[in-house]
Amino acid sequence: MSPKQKVYQGVLEEIRKFIEVNDLRPGDKLPSERELSEKLGAGRSSIREALRAMELIGVIETRHGGGTYLSKYRPYHTVELLSTFILSQTTKDELHIVKRLLEKEAAKLICHQMDQVKLEQLENKLNNSSTTIKEQHYSFFKYVLELTENQLLARMWGLIDEYSKSFSNHYSSEFYTNLIEIYKTQNYPSIEGLFNEEKLY
Repeated sequence: MSPKQKVYQGVLEEIRKFIEVNDLRPGDKLPSERELSEKLGAGRSSIREALRAMELIGVIETRHGGGTYLSKYRPYHTVELLSTFILSQTTKDELHIVKRLLEKEAAKLICHQMDQVKLEQLENKLNNSSTTIKEQHYSFFKYVLELTENQLLARMWGLIDEYSKSFSNHYSSEFYTNLIEIYKTQNYPSIEGLFNEEKLY
């Protein structure tokens, strides 16, 4: 793990502890950049970078001239924070396995609810000639995960997909059309085999 990653994790851990120990609620103020810098022995720029990342996922909010505050909590925020620790220490093979499992289970969950409109939406994701196969993969499975109506599952997949984009992000082009065909025929048992025979590229 790089020194930069260690500093980033230290900042997140310090904030987590502060929230827990002080029983903070949405709207309560967090330590300043200077205080966190002193506690961790880290530079202000590193502290600022970590806080900016937390603000991006909605855990905290920064008020101009007023400091940093805890935002309204949503259950999957915990997953996003934990991902900072977990994903940075996860191998490519492990990410491949978890990514495939999430996509497979999501594909299974929506099988029996597929109708013509949803099938057309999936097909449209693949027929956009202006997008790469990686972009089609993201668009395809983002829609699949949305159809599960499970925010936690969708956030977990989104985090892993984002983290693994540099080295894996799609299946073969035939995979997606085969999955759509399974949905059309409602051949639910075939989903397992389709994923087991496919690999991520």
